[in-house]
Amino acid sequence: MENQNFSATLLVDQTPEQVFAAINNVRGWWTGNPGIEGSTDKLNDEFTYDYEPYHHTKQRITELIPGKKIVWLVIESSINFVEDKNEWTGTTITFELTKKGGKTEVRFTHIGLVPDSECYADCSKAWSSYISNSLRDFIAGEKEAA
Repeated sequence: MENQNFSATLLVDQTPEQVFAAINNVRGWWTGNPGIEGSTDKLNDEFTYDYEPYHHTKQRITELIPGKKIVWLVIESSINFVEDKNEWTGTTITFELTKKGGKTEVRFTHIGLVPDSECYADCSKAWSSYISNSLRDFIAGEKEAA
């Protein structure tokens, strides 16, 4: 059976180490109001993301392999535009980095965000925009850190 978790991939000119550093500077690319609170770059750090009044989540960094992989576990969520407000709780967000020639491939996967999820249409569209626009621009140095 085909993997149904939401996934997006991008290819950038920067090294895996540069990409790893950019992703861990979550304030630089995952914008919201009021945004990110907490530390985002060490194993077991916890941080919240708020985009009032629509979305609140708290993530714990459960895996950090420099230049290769970042994993966040969503330990708390309130998605206010769907019936099941806690739909993201217990899901996992991963960034896998692979060297491809002189470039770096970033494979983003939100494990648990599947087509049967109530927020799939809106959430996958938002993730697509963040990954292919905001994160890509931040990695490339075209967007200033918040």
